[in-house]
Amino acid sequence: MSDKGVGTAGRAPAGTAADPGPRTARSAAVWEELRALLASLAGAGEGPLRIVDAGGGTGGAAVPLAALGHEVTVVEPSPDSLAALERRAAEAGVRVRAYQGDTLDLRALLPEAEAHLVLLHNVLEYVDDPASALTDVVGVLRPGGAVSVLAANAFAAALHRVLAGGVAEAHRVLDDPDGRWGEGDPMPRRFTAEGLTGLTARAGLVAPRVRGVSVFADLLPGRYDAGHEEEGALAALEREAARRPELAGIATQLHVVAFRPEG
Repeated sequence: MSDKGVGTAGRAPAGTAADPGPRTARSAAVWEELRALLASLAGAGEGPLRIVDAGGGTGGAAVPLAALGHEVTVVEPSPDSLAALERRAAEAGVRVRAYQGDTLDLRALLPEAEAHLVLLHNVLEYVDDPASALTDVVGVLRPGGAVSVLAANAFAAALHRVLAGGVAEAHRVLDDPDGRWGEGDPMPRRFTAEGLTGLTARAGLVAPRVRGVSVFADLLPGRYDAGHEEEGALAALEREAARRPELAGIATQLHVVAFRPEG
């Protein structure tokens, strides 16, 4: 496992590769929630937040967060992804600390109870034990800190299979404890909102809130090619849809934010 700082210190100006605005309509709702969460966590005025991106890949979230002036650490098992992260951070003119490792390595790699925020985005679908992964995350989270979990929604997968003509596959998604539609399903595991909030509770996290991500964008025809104006309208629609709990059931992904209790 390696530890290296990538990129250079400083903040990139708006409009660079590290501009923290959403790139697509699909990410608009996540960034809206993250901006509000960052503002809340920074309320004590302690300076830059310490953020850990577990399974952070090539830095799609880490680099924009570093551009906001936060101290960001990525823990990622893939050396190729870490190399791409290094290039992205350098291009953006920001510094991101990077370690090669998995969620089970978090406690060995990072200080205990120090992070204000841990991202666990698109990770729980692939780990061997989601409950243990969340417990490992909580170990590096400070009291009052937050975990941001983004995971595939099983109910949405059933809807998408029906729209593709796979009625039997949709039925299997609903019956399968891992939310899979068959042997050819490339996703190892999907979740329901109840399942995700149950995992956070078992890890000792409290006050979970659930939002849907990509409620409408992934229902558009494959030939749909939005222009700049249409993409902006779709992003606004996705942000509004994420605020409506009744629509979370058909969102492609579920975004859960929960907190480690104070004291």
